[in-house]
This record gives sequence, C-alpha cells and structure tokens, in this order.
Amino acid sequence: MPNEQAVLDLIAASAKVTAVQRAQGDHEKHGVFTGRYVVNPINGEKVPVWVADYVVADYGTGAVMAVPCGDQRDFEFAKKYDLPIIPIILEDGDPLFDQLKDEQGRVVTSVDWEAAMAAEGTLVQSGPYTGMRGGKHSEGEAAIVAELERQGRGRRKVEFRLRDWLISRQRYWGNPIPAIHCPKCGVVPVPEEDLPVRLPEDIDLSAGETLATHEGFAKCTCPKCGGEARRETDTMDTFTCSSWYYMRYTDPHNDEAPFDSAKANRWLPVDQYIGGIEHAILHLLYSRFFTKVLRDMGLLDFDEPFTNLLCQGMVLDAHGEVMSKSKGNVVSPEEMIAEYGADAVRATMLFMGPPDKEKLWNEDGLAGMYKFLNRLWRIVYDLVGKAGDKTLYDAEAAAEAEAGKGAHANAMDMKRERHRVVGKATADIERNNFNTALAAIMELANTTAAFLRLKPADHRVNCQTGGPLCRDVAECIVKLMAPIAPHWAEELWHDALGNESSVHDQPWPTFDPEQAKADEVELAVQLNGKVKGRVTVAADADEETIKQAALDDVAGLIADKTVRKVIVVKGRLVNVVAN
Repeated sequence: MPNEQAVLDLIAASAKVTAVQRAQGDHEKHGVFTGRYVVNPINGEKVPVWVADYVVADYGTGAVMAVPCGDQRDFEFAKKYDLPIIPIILEDGDPLFDQLKDEQGRVVTSVDWEAAMAAEGTLVQSGPYTGMRGGKHSEGEAAIVAELERQGRGRRKVEFRLRDWLISRQRYWGNPIPAIHCPKCGVVPVPEEDLPVRLPEDIDLSAGETLATHEGFAKCTCPKCGGEARRETDTMDTFTCSSWYYMRYTDPHNDEAPFDSAKANRWLPVDQYIGGIEHAILHLLYSRFFTKVLRDMGLLDFDEPFTNLLCQGMVLDAHGEVMSKSKGNVVSPEEMIAEYGADAVRATMLFMGPPDKEKLWNEDGLAGMYKFLNRLWRIVYDLVGKAGDKTLYDAEAAAEAEAGKGAHANAMDMKRERHRVVGKATADIERNNFNTALAAIMELANTTAAFLRLKPADHRVNCQTGGPLCRDVAECIVKLMAPIAPHWAEELWHDALGNESSVHDQPWPTFDPEQAKADEVELAVQLNGKVKGRVTVAADADEETIKQAALDDVAGLIADKTVRKVIVVKGRLVNVVAN
C-alpha cells in the first residue's frame, strides 16, 4: 500500500476517539488516501479508497460509498480534502436542475454549495437512472439495488442494531418489578393473584425517602416459604408503559385484561405517529417489540404499531439554539394569544415551514397572519352578502373592469382557483405540509377579493349562478381553514354561513381537476438561467409554440448571440441558452 504508514497513523489516532464521537456530525474529520481504487459496479468508474475516522465500523460492513452531494459528513470530508462533489440528486428548484435534469453523463463535477442536498430529489448525471426520484426507499434506490442483484454483486439487506435493554431504574415512578428476594428461596416471582404490585402513596420523596427505605413497601413475606423477605425496590423504565399505552386507549375501562383484542384490532394500528427524532431510536423500537410479542401471543392481528411517522423539527430561538425548558429559552404563548388570538398564533406556527424542518422562531409574522385572518373573515362575509359597509366592492374598479375582461371572467377565475386550491390543499395537508396549504388558500383569497371588488353584494347574492358559486367558495374557504384556525372557522360556519352543526363534522370539500385547469399560463423566461421576462401562452400550447414565444420575448437580448438550446419546464419556465 503506497500510503501504509499514514493509514496506520490515522488508525492509531482514531483508536483514541470513541465510536459515538466519530459518528457525531460536529467531530472534525480526518482521512488518508490509500493510493488504491475500486470500480463502481453500476457505472464502471474508478473510485478512490480513503480511510476516514468518521466511518463507524458497525454501520453495514464498515466500508461505505461516500456521496458528498447528499450526505453532510461526506460533504465536509470532500471539502476538506478537495475531493469532487458531483451533483447526482437535485431538488426541482435548484439552479442546476434545468441544466442537468436530462443529463446522464458527468457534465458538472463540482458545486459551490454550503451544505449537502440532504432532501429527496431527482437523480441527475446518473446514467439510465437520471430522472428517477432519489433518496431512501425511492424509485431510483430500488432500481439500482435491482441492478446490483441482477449482476450478482449485491443484495438488499436490513441491518438490525439491537442492544440489550436495561429496564430497571432506582426511582419511585415506574412499574414495580414483581419480584421478591428471599434469603432461603432466592428471587421469587410475586404470585399472579397478588398482582399488580402497587407503589405506596404515603412515601415522602421530598425528605429523601425511597422504595428501599419505605418499610411498608419493601418488607414482605416470601410466597414460597412464608419467611421474611424484601420486595424488589427497583422499578421498570417508563418505556414499559409508553410502549403499549395506545392499546389501552382502545379499552380504557377493562378491569380484567390490558385490553380486549377485538377492540384493539378494530382501532389499531395508529394512523399517525408524531414525535421528535430521538423517539425514532427508542420509543419506536420498544413499541415494535411490544407489538410483535403481543402479536405472537395472539392478542393482536397486526405486525407494526404505527402506520406513518412524522418527526417534527426543533424550534430555535433568536440565537439558533434549540428551545428547551432546561435552557430557559422557551417562549410562552400567553401574551401572543392575548394580543392576536390562539388561531393567529397557531396559523403562524404552521406557516413557518414544513413540520419536519427546524424553525427559527420569529414573532414578526404574527401581525401579518392576524391581518390575513381578518381579511379572510371579511371575504367570507362579503361572499354571502353580509359584509355591509365593509364590502370589498369598488364601483370605480368595476367600471374599469367592464372595459376589459369584465366581472364574469373574474368569476370564472375564482371558480377555477376554488377547484385548484382545494386539490392542492388536500394533497398538502395529507403530507402534513400545512404551510404550502395555507399559501394556496391565500392565493384563493386574492382571486376571490379581485372578483368581489367588481360586483355589488346584492347582484352577487341574487344572481342565479353567482350566488351559489359565492356560497360554495365561502364554505370551501372555511372548511379548508378549519384544521388551521379551528375557532375562527367554527364561528364563521355559524355566524356568517348560518349553519347549526359544527364545521368540524362536515365532509372535506371535493374538487374537479378538469375545472381546475387554466385556459392560459404565465411562464418565466430565463436567459442562461436568469429570469429576463414572462410570457402568457395557452395552457395546452405545444412545446414549439412555447419556445417561439420565449424567443420572441427575449429577441432584443439575443440579437448578437447564438441560441444553443431552449429548455421548456412545462407550466413553469423556459430557459434560453445562448452565447
């Protein structure tokens, strides 16, 4: 090995660092090039072999394929040692996406990113896999594994990193361990008729009393020989309760058994699990263990306790620190609720970003959200003709509109947006993307307000077609907002819309994809990746028509240039590549 001594020195230095420290992302990384290469079985490329101290030996085989563009630790290592960072997975909005989305070969071999692209995206520069979705459990991952299996060079395998579970704790709170220590008989289980063992309620924890010093609890009689004995005073980890409590929820008043199997099998498994990422290691693993044991005992007829997992992101304070009670940097919502209302605070939090991402807490958005909810409140009342002098109708704007496309066209825009936004919000909420669902509702509000400015309330309400349309849009807005601003929606459902039942008992609004289609679409026109203009084309325009419209739009900018390529991203943009 050309660099044998350097490799041995690195191994010696790494032995002084624990596996936990090496696995942590903030640990400085060190590596040595061995001077050797291996061949990538998928594309035939030579890959340099490095020895690095951040690779954990018990992860897989201990030899891993580094992907700097998609893994932060590999990214930092590649930056430090000036190794290529080849973009092979990109999000649709990335500046390189339009250039590389159809490229199978290596066109770009370095990037100036500040961090790895850790999210799921589309594979680029990846041979025949270009264009597939990439990431864990993705279409691209499945196709590549299938090819390795076909070649006989690899196979799919699940690695279990299970450890022994020490369940005992020297604490008062927790399940008592049903065991008795007898000087003659040893450890004796508590007879079933004496279960459950209950914790004493007369213990003085503030005075330092423990189960071991509480004679009324600890002192007992051996059930086997009848002699003096001591009760086990360790308790079980509270995970032994939280690993199955949701099963008890299905039958909480059962005095004969933990739960009735028929009831548990009817309600479970749990549809949605929401928790911090730390739970993915501990609680989820323990819950699965309990579920599988109870399944094997014939008490359950399902294999997994939870159907879907959402790990919520941490909320950071103004200094970028994770908020926690122990740090004393949490923000109390009482004052914000008193000033803006609970729904405005709730909606602001949901609008801050995807729930699984970290969020920097900022109260500046509260005033804007409060203003939006008031505006939307006014729009709902105006749609059903109850806004009075707060109506959005503007006679001057209406007169100008009649000279243009008119109020009818705006009504059709509102109808189209109603169907489009319901479809988008439905899909977004199902994926827990409340921020983008709320953004879509804001777009519907803008389109609706534009229509309301052009028609007096009495004309709209009494119109044979306009009245039902306005009522439908009002109901859709309130229903869409119900999960986001529940109190706001409930009050409007009763007071503005005159309903007696609760909005939260109503069916979710439906939508027609055909009615959501626009007659025309506006596309951004880029010149070498930078937006230079916009064009409006028919929604069903063919690619050649779109390309020509874009070229006409930037004709003055490319007069002395040669057009190399025109890339159309359907429904979004056109990029003209010229030099």
